[in-house]
Amino acid sequence: MDDHREGDPHTMEQTAVTGNDPAPGAPAAGAPGLPRTWYPSRSRMMTRVVGVVILVGLTVLAVALPENGGWNFGSRAGVVLTGVFGLCFMLMLGRPKVVATAEGVTVVNLLRVHHLDWPQIVRVQLRQGDPWVFLDLSDGETLAAMGIQTSNGRERAIKAATELRDLVDRFGGIEPGRH
Repeated sequence: MDDHREGDPHTMEQTAVTGNDPAPGAPAAGAPGLPRTWYPSRSRMMTRVVGVVILVGLTVLAVALPENGGWNFGSRAGVVLTGVFGLCFMLMLGRPKVVATAEGVTVVNLLRVHHLDWPQIVRVQLRQGDPWVFLDLSDGETLAAMGIQTSNGRERAIKAATELRDLVDRFGGIEPGRH
């Protein structure tokens, strides 16, 4: 049952989760479209900018600190090292992505990387209010795919979820009730 109406974001959301229509601009079945990578570009850009600002700001602070105030080389190096840790933390926050290849899907979240074969993915979900896509797996678990998130805009996330769902259908995922 597909209630998709062009231009209506509420029905497009349902398409992203359960519809049968291919995503607009998605490759047709059998057409080359892999590898395909999705990542939250706005979040990635912002985390990199903020990380560099932290590092540069703390480096400038370390250079500007007065020597007669007890700020020796070790203290200054500690301030710069704090900036390096801040940059690394921000880069980690910008790390999430989802990569689809002919062999399967790699989900890179903040701390872990998950490699999934296509048949392991049962369903791709992006429900109202979800911050990112969730993958229902054949072992009953649900995996957050933080690389496809609504921070880039709901429509873009819906399109990406639909593209991933179409690839799951094409390469061997099985959704309950869909044969």
